[in-house]
Amino acid sequence: MKMHYFALAAAVLTGTLSSCGDSTPPAGDTAKTDTVAPAPRPQPALSAVSSSPEFPGAAITIGAVKAEPVGKDSAKVSFNFNVKNYDLKMQTADNGTKQCNNSAQGQHIHFIMDAMPYKALYEPKNEITLANGTEHYLMAFLSRSYHESVKSQGAAVVYHFRIDEKGRVQKMDDPKTPMVFYSRPKGDYLGNDTANLLLDFYVWNCNLAPDGYKVKADVYPAGGVPVEQVSFTLDKWEPRFINNLATGKSKITLTLIDKDGKAVEGPCTSATREFNLAAQEPMK
Repeated sequence: MKMHYFALAAAVLTGTLSSCGDSTPPAGDTAKTDTVAPAPRPQPALSAVSSSPEFPGAAITIGAVKAEPVGKDSAKVSFNFNVKNYDLKMQTADNGTKQCNNSAQGQHIHFIMDAMPYKALYEPKNEITLANGTEHYLMAFLSRSYHESVKSQGAAVVYHFRIDEKGRVQKMDDPKTPMVFYSRPKGDYLGNDTANLLLDFYVWNCNLAPDGYKVKADVYPAGGVPVEQVSFTLDKWEPRFINNLATGKSKITLTLIDKDGKAVEGPCTSATREFNLAAQEPMK
């Protein structure tokens, strides 16, 4: 009786296993999965910026420049500017359609000391501490609320000076050599502001032309994707948008070059700036 019981149980178990099927694929057969490679990110590119409002007669000049010693080795230097035919703190008329980062505080002055990042001035004055025994070039120009420079005659000024060993300001000769001052991109960009990054700069004592001086922009995208560096040569002095940059920290080097493509020698002919893009807060 027990023999029949075990035989029956074995038969039932065998049938159950057969009905479930063998989960092991036949030899030589492998499971197939569909994988879709992520689309490659477009290469960084430049695009045109729509025409901006002009400001006939807009002008900036330097008024008083004063210095007072700070300790034994530096001086606090104060600058006062005269601004005419231009309203600081006002929104530029087309700010709502420009589709790029815009200052909620309105139009301002870009204050660039040597090759350092600019400071936005919403009042026509600024103070900065500088070491004694140093030489400097200050560029100050009028900026629209979305940080595009006003490039008309008189809308910028360059001031060449020295802080002597006693912390006093000594004005030096006006520079005569070609220069370029980096302005944008700068700082942090968040969300929609990452789509169109304004590339803008100020040239001095030269004109850009296909057969003359040019500005070379070397762009180093965040993460090195899809390429580690993209270079653009600009032969017109006009703003551009940089598109297709990934989130993260990118870098741009601007270099003034001559008609033969060689870097121009002299003060203020090259500058490098890092900036950060993020889809949302917090910035990383």
